[in-house]
Amino acid sequence: MNNSNAAAVLLAPSPAGEKKVYDLMYYLKGAAAGGICCSVTHGALTPVDVVKTRVQLDPVKYNKGLIGGFRQIIQEEGAMALTTGLGATVFGYFIQGWFKFGGVELIKIKTAEYLGEQKAWDNKTVIYLAAAAGAEFVADLFLCPLEAVRIRSVSDPEFANGLLDGFIKMGRTEGLRGYYAGLVPILFKQIPYTMAKFAVQGTAADTIYAAIGKSPEDLGSSANVGISLASGVIAGVASAIISHPADTLLSKVNKAGAGGDGPMMTRLMNIAGEIGFWKLCTVGLFPRCVMIGTLTAGQFGIFDTVMQALGASKFHFHNPSA
Repeated sequence: MNNSNAAAVLLAPSPAGEKKVYDLMYYLKGAAAGGICCSVTHGALTPVDVVKTRVQLDPVKYNKGLIGGFRQIIQEEGAMALTTGLGATVFGYFIQGWFKFGGVELIKIKTAEYLGEQKAWDNKTVIYLAAAAGAEFVADLFLCPLEAVRIRSVSDPEFANGLLDGFIKMGRTEGLRGYYAGLVPILFKQIPYTMAKFAVQGTAADTIYAAIGKSPEDLGSSANVGISLASGVIAGVASAIISHPADTLLSKVNKAGAGGDGPMMTRLMNIAGEIGFWKLCTVGLFPRCVMIGTLTAGQFGIFDTVMQALGASKFHFHNPSA
């Protein structure tokens, strides 16, 4: 199938009819929408992520907060330094978003079909959590090498000239171990983050719909996207706080020599001991909340918009007793 035919198939509306059909094409559209929303939002927030990562890696030098960090980096390295790692971010998070959002849609729908509408409604939070954990695990296996290149590039601007150069250089000098040095912390960061993101967003959206006495089918596309944005902000802040300690460890462990030699868990424990629990939980937290709150709201808003543009009718849990 050539590119034009593939695009035509992807853009074709989902089968019409009373009963919504969740087939292979629906899941492909969900994966594509997930890839787009993650790459766009993470790419747009690359400057914030650069400052956040620098604060986590060197809090003594970068100690003037988010705005001060922007000014400091621009003064010392120029404005283009704020785009460091952009290529790895956009590409890596497209792949991650593809598997994460596509995987969540697949797992939650198949679980709901297996349990039936009432049991699925009664256990929707558990389904969100399980679907998010499973999808994120697979997504992180693809994201980890690209995230390693991005963090190394941010911590050492001289490391590489772009994504491909950094990927090749890390492979030659460190091999597979270099690519997956941060796998354990990225799993500890991303899985709780994604579980909280989808569960909190789903719960917040359901609460908003209940408060206004409407279902998604009763509202237009703009109103539904607005609810996705509002619930996404709530989910983003909650998930940022939960995942922040692991995010700090991930930033540190990908810095050359961090934590000494030895097994990964030993290095992580060394880094955690050096930083201290309070700083591990709080250093860089405000810029991360700003970044993740904005990013998560944008992701759910863009995801819903792209799904509508692709002609897909998004799955929602329903209470058959209502």
